Formats: sequence, C-alpha cells, structure tokens
Amino acid sequence: MTVAPSIAVPAPRLTALPLLIAAFCLLWSFAFVAGKIGVTYCPPLILLTARFGLASLVILAISAFRGDRWELSRRDVLVFAILGVANNALYLGLGYTGLKSVSAGLGGLIVSANPIFTALLAALVLGEALTWRKVAGLALGISGVALIVWHRMSVGTDSLHGILFTLASLASIVAGTLLFKLLAPKGSLWLGNGIQNLAASIVLLPVAATFADVHEIVPNAKLLGAFLFLVLGGSILAYVLWLRLLKECGATVASAYHFLMPPLGIIFAWIVLDEHVAVRDLLGIVPVALGIYLVTRPAKEHNA
Repeated sequence: MTVAPSIAVPAPRLTALPLLIAAFCLLWSFAFVAGKIGVTYCPPLILLTARFGLASLVILAISAFRGDRWELSRRDVLVFAILGVANNALYLGLGYTGLKSVSAGLGGLIVSANPIFTALLAALVLGEALTWRKVAGLALGISGVALIVWHRMSVGTDSLHGILFTLASLASIVAGTLLFKLLAPKGSLWLGNGIQNLAASIVLLPVAATFADVHEIVPNAKLLGAFLFLVLGGSILAYVLWLRLLKECGATVASAYHFLMPPLGIIFAWIVLDEHVAVRDLLGIVPVALGIYLVTRPAKEHNA
C-alpha cells in the first residue's frame, strides 16, 4: 500500500498538492456511487460497521508490520475517536441511510454544501479569513449546485425522508471538519484514521445489531466490489487525503473542493448506475469550477 509513506514524510510540496486534490475528489465522489451499490444489496448499518471494522484492521495491521512508533497522546486518541464518530459513524451512517431512498447524484449534491457552512463557521469559530473573493466563490458554488439540485428535484423521485437523512449527514461532516481544525490532533494521521474507523465500528455495531437484519444481505460481485472500494479507496486513502488537505489548505479552502463532487458524482452515477443526467446538470459545473478557483486562489502580495 502506498498511502503510508505520505504520512511519515514531511508535508507535500506545492507541486504535489494538485495530485492530492485530484485523487481525493475522484475517490470521494465515486464513493457515493459505491455506497449506492452497497446499500442496494446490504443494510447500510451492517455495510458501514463491516467497512469501518475492516479498514481499522488493515490500517493497524500495516502499522504493526512496518513497526510504526506509537506517538499519539491520550488526548490525540480521544480526539481521533470523536472525529470517527462525527466523520464516519454519523456522517456516513446518516448518509447511507438516506441513500436507500435518494439517488447517488442527489446525495452528493446535498453533501457538497459542506464548503458553505464550513466557510461561514470557520470564520466565526476558527478565525479563518472570509474575504470578498471567497464569498464570491462560495456564492458561485452555491448557484451551480442549486442549478443542478433544482433540475434533478424537478425530474426525480427522491424521497423527503432520504433528503432529511442526507441533510443530517451534511451537518455531521461540517462539525467533523471544524472539530479537526479546532482540536488539532497531533501525531500520525495514518494511525489517527485507524482510530477513527475503529471508534466508528464500535459505535455502530450495537446499533446495527439492533436495527439491521443480516438476512437482507444479497451476496454478489457488485456488493463485494463496492465494499472493497469503500474500505480501501474511501475509508483509508480518501480520508487520509482529506485530513492532509485540511492541514495544508485550511478548513474553508479544503472544503471548497467538495463543490467538485456534484458534477463528478453525477457523471459517475450516469456511467455506472445509469442515473438520469441532463445538459442543465452539466451547466452547473461552470459556476462551480469558477467558485473553486476564487476560493482557493492565493491572495496577491502587494509590494510597498
């Protein structure tokens, strides 16, 4: 596995950052499609409990095999466990429950509102600058996402029940993003991600045992493929990249990349799941891309 060395070495150089961003966006957006496939053949809580449990075992096993030093304090372990509840158990538990009755494209659209709330709350709680350029970029991002949402809602059959679960999922990922920056855990993000997954699986296990039915699982190749992607590409690699971007870019800028998720998610859902996509959906990509540019473009330095 190649993800571990990226945690042990110093922060990536500027030239490597675009590659990290591209990899994160592709993995994260395709995870909505893999999640939709997974919940089609397996109850969401069982799927997630198994996903987080296996991901934590893989991460900790690799760390033990390499002989990684344990440098996390008790506080760091507790913080990562809290983040696991917010970023994993709640965010995906609620989101996957919503995916049972909403399309993968719409689920990605709702969660893409993350940058809007994160930027506003980061300015209030974390003191991150909210310049006019970032405000304009966020406004463009909202308009692009709203255009896609409006059209898909007008032609789709997504249920209000599923949408409410997905909105609750959005609140969880916003909280997790701010908590990571506010609490600033130290030490290995690789081991921290293992703790997050372990904590999420422990929290979800009794809930899944109580409310989910193993007899609803339909074993097949699609479920296996989706599950393996969610474990390796989602819970392991994508989350490590996400935490790295938070450290490198700040909460507002890192979250702005979520504006890429709607168009990418819609395209993946169209290719893999044959979900409806129209020209008006794709037009929403233009303001989204411009919004990301405005939010992430470095401020110009003025010489005296």
